[in-house]
Amino acid sequence: MTSNSISANQGGFVSLVGAGPGDPDLLTVKALRLIQKAEVIVYDRLVSPEIMELVNPNAELIYVGKRLNHHCVPQDQINQVLVDQAQQDKHVVRLKGGDPFIFGRGGEELEKLAIEQIPFEVVPGITAAAGCTAYAGIPLTHRDHAQSVHFITGHLKKEGMDIDWAALSKGNTTLVFYMGLKESGNIQDKLVSAGLSEETSIAIIERGTTPQQRVLTGTLSQLSTIAQKAASPSLIVVGSVTSLHSQLNWFE
Repeated sequence: MTSNSISANQGGFVSLVGAGPGDPDLLTVKALRLIQKAEVIVYDRLVSPEIMELVNPNAELIYVGKRLNHHCVPQDQINQVLVDQAQQDKHVVRLKGGDPFIFGRGGEELEKLAIEQIPFEVVPGITAAAGCTAYAGIPLTHRDHAQSVHFITGHLKKEGMDIDWAALSKGNTTLVFYMGLKESGNIQDKLVSAGLSEETSIAIIERGTTPQQRVLTGTLSQLSTIAQKAASPSLIVVGSVTSLHSQLNWFE
């Protein structure tokens, strides 16, 4: 279900495109080409204004953004928007912040398209964990600090039963929590209870890769307090690699 060149004459088609973490220079070449040719762009809150300035000026823009505790458009309705637009023989770009397959619900949207037999393609984007930490001077892995990295959703189920906290607390790893500000207290408590030292260094990266980027650092014992000072969208990074921020911070 892929194509190198899509036009309206070929019928409805959906391109699921990752917009990256915010800096327009981090768009892939293919992503830029598609947003400049699309007839319809369905986009969310995490797509930066700078990237939206690059889209086809004649495209129809449909905003389906979500923010904490408020879903502008429910997911099933977003899925239906893509179907409805494609069934009008339009080339639709579903533009998502970061990478659409990493906590982006891109798979759910494509499942709906597949059921409706609407052709589609996927254009990966730089996920926030990779982009924001790079701009904060925090390597996700480092021979002296971390031999693995975990990406974890901050939208935790009740009592945190969906996460193996003991496995995450073994050390020598980097933990990156997406959308975790609201649950920062719970994340802190679960990690400490599972055995991770309260002195483990942490960082919260706010609006990463944009001119408004801010990095707040401290220890795990301070996580919930520091989170109160941060604004969404932010990433929570836990692990000793965050101690390298002061030395390797190049962007700010």
